[in-house]
Amino acid sequence: MAGLEYSKNGLVGVLTPQANTTVEPEFRVLWPKNVGMINARMISNKNTIADRLLDYVDQIESTLTRFANAPVDAVAFGCTGASYLIGREKEKEICDNIKDKRGYPFVTAARAVTDTFEVLSAKKIGLVSPYPGDLTEQSADYWKSAGYEVAEVASSYNQESDFHPIYSLSAENAFECIQLLENRNLDAIVMLGTGMPTLSPLVRLSNWSGPPVTSCMLSLAWRTVMHISDTQPNADNLKDWLSGNEWRDRMNLLYDI
Repeated sequence: MAGLEYSKNGLVGVLTPQANTTVEPEFRVLWPKNVGMINARMISNKNTIADRLLDYVDQIESTLTRFANAPVDAVAFGCTGASYLIGREKEKEICDNIKDKRGYPFVTAARAVTDTFEVLSAKKIGLVSPYPGDLTEQSADYWKSAGYEVAEVASSYNQESDFHPIYSLSAENAFECIQLLENRNLDAIVMLGTGMPTLSPLVRLSNWSGPPVTSCMLSLAWRTVMHISDTQPNADNLKDWLSGNEWRDRMNLLYDI
């Protein structure tokens, strides 16, 4: 399948953490052919992951001004960890304020994953986490505050990396963690973060016997496209994304798989 057609062309503005090496290449695969993207990187000189994440939140408005008067239809916030630190109420407030002020939806990865769980009627979830322990715990608290039971956590954190403990992770790291959760009693699994590659692992799940699997990147792209195409999220359009029907051919073409 060459990818579904949506009735509206669209331009997505994307906010990306400064050292992230995954958001742009995975979005290149995920966007339908009539959806374009422009990117702005968020910069911080803070010393810890948590401090940088909070710094990115403080910069959201100033980063959005870098798009000037570009005709963006939605902005995707490719920085899931920040949502865990600020909490769901503050996250919603930011999204609502941007929508009111700028006239376009501001879509966070965490809220997009929540919408994925809602469509799947998932309550008991498993997490594949690329984060250090403290941020994994804050992530679990975020999902619990949204009404989900975090029943399993598989960690792929790479503390030994010379580059970055999250952005140095490979697709194989993610896939190995998913396999650990295959036979657990779960309604859904999510690969957390926008720094760990997740599309290749999703393609490899074609004969998967476990629960539905998504990633922050996949859910963020799906929910953003639903916004700009004025399409309500539902089981049918989500299935096309989770199965790869919407984007697998583009991945094969771009990466000669």
